[in-house]
Amino acid sequence: MIERTQTRTPLARALAALEAPALVAVPLAMVALSLADVPASAGLSLFVALLAIALQLVGYEASRPALRQLMPTAVLAAVAAAGRVLFAPLPDVKPVSAVAIVAGAALGRRSGFAVGALAALVSNFFFGQGPWTPWQMYAWGLVGYVAGLLAEKSLLDRAPVLYGWGFLSAIVYGLVLNGYHVLGYVHPLTLPAVVATCVASLPLDVTHGLATVAFLAAIWLPWGRAIRRVVAKYGL
Repeated sequence: MIERTQTRTPLARALAALEAPALVAVPLAMVALSLADVPASAGLSLFVALLAIALQLVGYEASRPALRQLMPTAVLAAVAAAGRVLFAPLPDVKPVSAVAIVAGAALGRRSGFAVGALAALVSNFFFGQGPWTPWQMYAWGLVGYVAGLLAEKSLLDRAPVLYGWGFLSAIVYGLVLNGYHVLGYVHPLTLPAVVATCVASLPLDVTHGLATVAFLAAIWLPWGRAIRRVVAKYGL
């Protein structure tokens, strides 16, 4: 799978070059700020996350995707958000990661990020907005973005890689949200406190991972075929 949008301007090319560094900068900032014991670590790391999200979305818009390219992304984001609300009674059984992975694989890494990020934002109008929203947007956006990168190398055609990333994506999501929690609410911030937080969330993250694998098993082939038909038909 290749990225379908075209970078037609110097600004778009510059933003495209900054995509991956911006995403990597978020966990690096979280770790560096916590190790340096900066008092405003939570706020500063949130600022970095917001910048990374804005850069991804602005970069997507700057690449000037046509309306027919935006529609599949918007539809999948809406489906992911609706699925999260539908499965709300089942803790950590969320289809968002699976839908973001399908979007990244079928439509490209930028669409994968947009689907994950927008699904988190929209569904939180039901669950409640708060300082956790940008972290969920970043984490689920990252899930879709990495899926797009893997698909560009044709790695997701291999079931172990597909389902492996499906499971691992939930662990990554959990680590990002755990990082937000410990930076904002754990004082003093110590290694035992960080480990305890991660251990406490591990059963929930594993449940999320297994659910993501199950959702991928259900939607990967039929949704993938349908999206590829749309991509081929309209030249996306």
